[in-house]
Amino acid sequence: MSDVPPDDTRLVQAALGGDKDAFGCLVGRYQDRVFNTLVRVLGCRDDAKDVVQDAFVQAFVKLDTFRGDAKFYTWLYRIALNLALSQRRRRRRPTESLDAAKEFAGEEPVAQQPTAAEDLIQRERATLLQQALLKLNDGHRQILVLRELESCSYETIAEILQMPVGTVRSRLFRARIQLKEQLQHLLPEEMTNDETRMTKE
Repeated sequence: MSDVPPDDTRLVQAALGGDKDAFGCLVGRYQDRVFNTLVRVLGCRDDAKDVVQDAFVQAFVKLDTFRGDAKFYTWLYRIALNLALSQRRRRRRPTESLDAAKEFAGEEPVAQQPTAAEDLIQRERATLLQQALLKLNDGHRQILVLRELESCSYETIAEILQMPVGTVRSRLFRARIQLKEQLQHLLPEEMTNDETRMTKE
Protein backbone atom coordinates (compact mmCIF):
# COMPACT_ATOMS: atom_id res chain seq x y z
CA MET A 1 0.00 0.00 0.00
CA SER A 2 1.19 3.48 -0.82
CA ASP A 3 1.93 5.84 2.07
CA VAL A 4 1.20 8.87 -0.13
CA PRO A 5 -2.02 10.53 1.10
CA PRO A 6 -4.78 10.94 -1.49
CA ASP A 7 -5.01 14.33 -3.14
CA ASP A 8 -7.97 16.64 -2.57
CA THR A 9 -9.70 15.71 -5.81
CA ARG A 10 -9.75 12.02 -4.94
CA LEU A 11 -11.01 12.79 -1.44
CA VAL A 12 -13.80 14.96 -2.85
CA GLN A 13 -14.81 12.22 -5.27
CA ALA A 14 -14.81 9.65 -2.47
CA ALA A 15 -16.88 11.95 -0.24
CA LEU A 16 -19.41 12.43 -3.02
CA GLY A 17 -19.58 8.65 -3.26
CA GLY A 18 -20.66 8.46 0.37
CA ASP A 19 -17.30 8.03 2.09
CA LYS A 20 -17.63 10.17 5.24
CA ASP A 21 -14.05 9.42 6.26
CA ALA A 22 -12.84 11.07 3.05
CA PHE A 23 -14.51 14.36 3.96
CA GLY A 24 -13.13 13.95 7.47
CA CYS A 25 -9.66 13.84 5.91
CA LEU A 26 -10.34 17.15 4.15
CA VAL A 27 -11.49 18.66 7.45
CA GLY A 28 -8.34 17.46 9.20
CA ARG A 29 -6.17 18.75 6.36
CA TYR A 30 -7.50 22.32 6.35
CA GLN A 31 -9.34 23.17 9.56
CA ASP A 32 -6.30 24.60 11.39
CA ARG A 33 -5.19 26.61 8.37
CA VAL A 34 -8.65 28.10 7.82
CA PHE A 35 -9.03 28.78 11.55
CA ASN A 36 -5.74 30.68 11.74
CA THR A 37 -6.76 32.81 8.78
CA LEU A 38 -10.17 33.59 10.25
CA VAL A 39 -8.72 34.54 13.64
CA ARG A 40 -6.80 37.29 11.89
CA VAL A 41 -9.71 38.32 9.68
CA LEU A 42 -12.28 38.39 12.50
CA GLY A 43 -10.04 39.26 15.43
CA CYS A 44 -11.81 36.79 17.72
CA ARG A 45 -10.98 33.13 18.28
CA ASP A 46 -14.54 32.17 19.29
CA ASP A 47 -16.02 33.75 16.17
CA ALA A 48 -13.36 32.09 14.02
CA LYS A 49 -14.17 28.70 15.53
CA ASP A 50 -17.88 29.17 14.79
CA VAL A 51 -17.23 30.22 11.19
CA VAL A 52 -14.85 27.31 10.58
CA GLN A 53 -17.53 24.87 11.69
CA ASP A 54 -20.16 26.58 9.53
CA ALA A 55 -17.77 26.63 6.56
CA PHE A 56 -17.16 22.89 6.65
CA VAL A 57 -20.87 22.17 7.07
CA GLN A 58 -21.63 24.37 4.07
CA ALA A 59 -18.79 22.83 2.08
CA PHE A 60 -20.17 19.35 2.79
CA VAL A 61 -23.69 20.35 1.78
CA LYS A 62 -22.47 22.06 -1.40
CA LEU A 63 -19.78 19.54 -2.27
CA ASP A 64 -21.60 18.45 -5.43
CA THR A 65 -21.21 22.02 -6.77
CA PHE A 66 -17.40 21.81 -6.59
CA ARG A 67 -16.34 21.43 -10.21
CA GLY A 68 -12.61 21.07 -9.74
CA ASP A 69 -11.76 24.12 -11.88
CA ALA A 70 -10.14 25.59 -8.76
CA LYS A 71 -8.24 23.93 -5.93
CA PHE A 72 -10.42 22.59 -3.13
CA TYR A 73 -8.83 24.81 -0.48
CA THR A 74 -9.42 27.98 -2.52
CA TRP A 75 -13.06 26.97 -2.88
CA LEU A 76 -13.22 26.29 0.86
CA TYR A 77 -11.53 29.61 1.71
CA ARG A 78 -14.08 31.45 -0.43
CA ILE A 79 -16.91 29.87 1.55
CA ALA A 80 -15.20 30.64 4.88
CA LEU A 81 -14.40 34.25 4.04
CA ASN A 82 -17.92 34.90 2.75
CA LEU A 83 -19.31 33.51 5.99
CA ALA A 84 -16.88 35.66 7.98
CA LEU A 85 -18.04 38.79 6.14
CA SER A 86 -21.68 37.90 6.76
CA GLN A 87 -21.01 37.39 10.44
CA ARG A 88 -19.21 40.72 10.78
CA ARG A 89 -22.09 42.52 9.10
CA ARG A 90 -24.59 40.87 11.44
CA ARG A 91 -22.70 41.38 14.66
CA ARG A 92 -20.55 44.41 14.06
CA ARG A 93 -18.49 43.20 17.00
CA PRO A 94 -16.43 46.03 18.52
CA THR A 95 -12.67 45.79 18.28
CA GLU A 96 -11.30 43.42 20.88
CA SER A 97 -10.00 44.76 24.14
CA LEU A 98 -6.27 45.03 24.64
CA ASP A 99 -6.34 42.02 26.98
CA ALA A 100 -8.13 39.90 24.37
CA ALA A 101 -5.69 41.00 21.69
CA LYS A 102 -2.82 40.07 23.99
CA GLU A 103 -4.31 36.63 24.47
CA PHE A 104 -4.38 36.25 20.69
CA ALA A 105 -0.81 37.49 20.43
CA GLY A 106 0.26 34.86 22.93
CA GLU A 107 -0.51 32.21 20.30
CA GLU A 108 2.14 33.56 17.96
CA PRO A 109 5.12 31.19 17.57
CA VAL A 110 8.61 32.44 18.30
CA ALA A 111 11.73 31.30 16.48
CA GLN A 112 13.90 30.98 19.59
CA GLN A 113 13.64 31.28 23.36
CA PRO A 114 13.44 35.04 24.05
CA THR A 115 14.34 36.82 27.24
CA ALA A 116 11.47 38.12 29.35
CA ALA A 117 11.90 41.62 27.91
CA GLU A 118 12.08 40.34 24.32
CA ASP A 119 9.01 38.18 24.86
CA LEU A 120 7.06 41.19 26.15
CA ILE A 121 8.09 43.28 23.13
CA GLN A 122 7.13 40.48 20.71
CA ARG A 123 3.73 40.10 22.34
CA GLU A 124 3.10 43.86 22.30
CA ARG A 125 4.06 44.02 18.63
CA ALA A 126 1.77 41.12 17.74
CA THR A 127 -1.04 42.76 19.72
CA LEU A 128 -0.61 46.10 17.98
CA LEU A 129 -0.35 44.45 14.56
CA GLN A 130 -3.64 42.66 15.16
CA GLN A 131 -5.24 45.91 16.32
CA ALA A 132 -4.01 47.64 13.16
CA LEU A 133 -5.39 44.86 10.96
CA LEU A 134 -8.80 45.15 12.62
CA LYS A 135 -8.94 48.86 11.77
CA LEU A 136 -8.77 48.10 8.03
CA ASN A 137 -11.88 47.47 5.98
CA ASP A 138 -12.85 43.85 5.42
CA GLY A 139 -11.56 43.65 1.85
CA HIS A 140 -8.12 45.06 2.63
CA ARG A 141 -7.73 42.93 5.75
CA GLN A 142 -8.59 39.75 3.83
CA ILE A 143 -6.05 40.46 1.13
CA LEU A 144 -3.28 41.27 3.62
CA VAL A 145 -3.95 38.15 5.67
CA LEU A 146 -3.99 35.91 2.60
CA ARG A 147 -0.87 37.44 1.06
CA GLU A 148 1.34 38.33 4.02
CA LEU A 149 0.32 35.82 6.69
CA GLU A 150 -0.82 32.87 4.57
CA SER A 151 1.70 33.49 1.75
CA CYS A 152 -0.92 32.92 -0.95
CA SER A 153 0.04 33.81 -4.51
CA TYR A 154 -1.75 36.64 -6.32
CA GLU A 155 -3.42 34.03 -8.50
CA THR A 156 -4.69 32.05 -5.50
CA ILE A 157 -6.04 35.20 -3.84
CA ALA A 158 -7.78 36.09 -7.09
CA GLU A 159 -9.44 32.66 -7.12
CA ILE A 160 -10.48 32.86 -3.47
CA LEU A 161 -11.88 36.39 -3.67
CA GLN A 162 -13.13 36.01 -7.25
CA MET A 163 -11.49 39.09 -8.71
CA PRO A 164 -8.87 39.78 -11.39
CA VAL A 165 -5.21 39.51 -10.43
CA GLY A 166 -4.74 43.18 -11.30
CA THR A 167 -7.42 44.12 -8.78
CA VAL A 168 -5.70 41.99 -6.14
CA ARG A 169 -2.42 43.83 -6.75
CA SER A 170 -3.99 47.30 -6.60
CA ARG A 171 -6.01 46.52 -3.47
CA LEU A 172 -3.00 44.95 -1.79
CA PHE A 173 -1.00 48.10 -2.52
CA ARG A 174 -3.69 50.29 -0.93
CA ALA A 175 -4.06 47.88 1.99
CA ARG A 176 -0.34 48.01 2.73
CA ILE A 177 -0.45 51.81 2.78
CA GLN A 178 -3.42 51.79 5.15
CA LEU A 179 -1.74 49.26 7.43
CA LYS A 180 1.43 51.34 7.54
CA GLU A 181 -0.60 54.41 8.52
CA GLN A 182 -2.35 52.49 11.31
CA LEU A 183 0.94 51.09 12.62
CA GLN A 184 2.50 54.54 12.65
CA HIS A 185 -0.32 55.68 14.92
CA LEU A 186 -0.04 52.67 17.21
CA LEU A 187 3.69 51.96 17.36
CA PRO A 188 6.56 54.02 18.77
CA GLU A 189 8.81 55.31 16.01
CA GLU A 190 11.71 53.00 16.90
CA MET A 191 9.45 49.92 16.50
CA THR A 192 7.96 50.71 13.10
CA ASN A 193 10.77 49.48 10.85
CA ASP A 194 10.19 45.78 11.53
CA GLU A 195 6.42 45.98 11.75
CA THR A 196 5.92 47.81 8.46
CA ARG A 197 7.93 45.37 6.35
CA MET A 198 4.70 43.86 5.03
CA THR A 199 3.82 47.21 3.45
CA LYS A 200 6.65 46.65 0.96
CA GLU A 201 6.95 44.25 -1.96
